[in-house]
Amino acid sequence: MARRIVVQPQSDLDIQAAAVWYEDQQSGLGTRFLDELNLVFQRIAESPQQFPRLEDDVHRALLRRFPYGVYFLAESEEVKVFAVLHLHRQPDMWKSRN
Repeated sequence: MARRIVVQPQSDLDIQAAAVWYEDQQSGLGTRFLDELNLVFQRIAESPQQFPRLEDDVHRALLRRFPYGVYFLAESEEVKVFAVLHLHRQPDMWKSRN
């Protein structure tokens, strides 16, 4: 049974900022970023334990075509996404959001 994905407000802001930036770089690229992110969300919802654990109960899923990581906590019925961050800019920023 797939868990429900709950994206925290700060993560939603991160996602929207990244999508706008990519769209500014090339028409349609922001949409491709969001499409790939949604695929990762589906994979997380179906099987969150497949992704490596970083610390305590924090897991990270990587996007394939974009240098972003999705940081989340998996609970029995939902997954809380608390950070969606560029991997080359302050990669440990997720620790302050957890």
